[in-house]
Amino acid sequence: MREEGDEPAHAAAGAAAEAVARRSYGKLVAFLAARSGDVAGAEDALAEAFTAALLEWPAAGTPQKPEAWLLAVARNKQVDAVRRRLSGERAIGPMQLIAEEIAASEASDASIPDDRLRLMFACAHPAIDPGVRAALILQTVLGFDAAAIGSAFLLSPQAMSQRLVRAKAKIKLAGIPFRVPEPDELRDRLDSVLEAIYAVFSEGWADPAGTELRRRNLAEEGIWLGRLVVSLLPDEPEALGLLALMLHAEARRIARRDDAGEYVPLAEQQIGRWNEAMIDEAEALLFRASAMGAPGRYQLEAAVQSAHAVRRRSGSADWAAIEHLYDSLTMLIDSPVVAINRAIAVAETKGAAAGLAILDALVLDDQLSGYQSYWAARASLLVRTGRNEEAGQAYDMAIGLEADPVVRRFLQRKKAALGPT
Repeated sequence: MREEGDEPAHAAAGAAAEAVARRSYGKLVAFLAARSGDVAGAEDALAEAFTAALLEWPAAGTPQKPEAWLLAVARNKQVDAVRRRLSGERAIGPMQLIAEEIAASEASDASIPDDRLRLMFACAHPAIDPGVRAALILQTVLGFDAAAIGSAFLLSPQAMSQRLVRAKAKIKLAGIPFRVPEPDELRDRLDSVLEAIYAVFSEGWADPAGTELRRRNLAEEGIWLGRLVVSLLPDEPEALGLLALMLHAEARRIARRDDAGEYVPLAEQQIGRWNEAMIDEAEALLFRASAMGAPGRYQLEAAVQSAHAVRRRSGSADWAAIEHLYDSLTMLIDSPVVAINRAIAVAETKGAAAGLAILDALVLDDQLSGYQSYWAARASLLVRTGRNEEAGQAYDMAIGLEADPVVRRFLQRKKAALGPT
């Protein structure tokens, strides 16, 4: 039974363990998994090490090098796990592989290699189902549980857990290597990693008020992952472009809601509420990327955000540049988001009727007909062309498809402003 006087020690130990988990969880899992080829086993061993820390640190005190302590205990747990599974000569090879650096308990924190990027590339291997790569990176590198990840990706915890278990088993059974790919295969693999990071960021950015605690602020974690890739691959222009894109978007987080908590569209946001330092950093990253002469999707999307940020200086967005950038994006990716935003840009440069004609020309398949942004953009352009009755119908579609109650109220106000239709 825990004594009453032990409470401060246990609280301190818990706080220290939590700080280490926040700072180094992915680094430790990556180190363990890269040497054993077993992601699930590495996670289990590290979980046991944290449990041991919560039992031992209150009495013995937090080690001077907590990461090294946890790593040594986790590696011992891995050896024990192999010993339990195997016997005799079959255990010699795996146990040697796992125990080769058991002296890591005496190592400094700086000597623990940072294998997180290698782990991310393993999670993004072509053999892994594309639909689970982002979730796998979330769990292995950031330590998110299946419930939090399932919430972000609209899956039940059980379904997400099953997918993650299968993906980790695939890594182990297929012997997927933990390494940064060679130059000739880097492009396809890097694209998957960047796509996963952007998916992480987008899920968090969709919650501007940060009220959904189970997401643990995925936007912040996405930026952290983006910084990690840039720090380890500083000459990859698309990595720079993605980080610039995320910083531009995050810089406007506060401005997306007014003091009453109501939604504010980009064109109506108060520039003074934008994060100037974050925008300046994004601009510097985009400049570095553009100097490399290899434009790509994320650089172009970041450039669109930069053209919106010009409003800080000129008072209005550079719509001609935005239209040109969306023209270029259209040639790179087939995306309804790009098509809709291009129509909005054309409406600003050539008139609402021209933008509406682009929307009319889009094939209204199941994906697009269930896309809120399509109907919201269509409603706005119909209003500008005087077709209020059709605009009201489009607003009804957008309202019905919108999950965020704040944005839904905004759309309802827009429709109400039309009067009787």
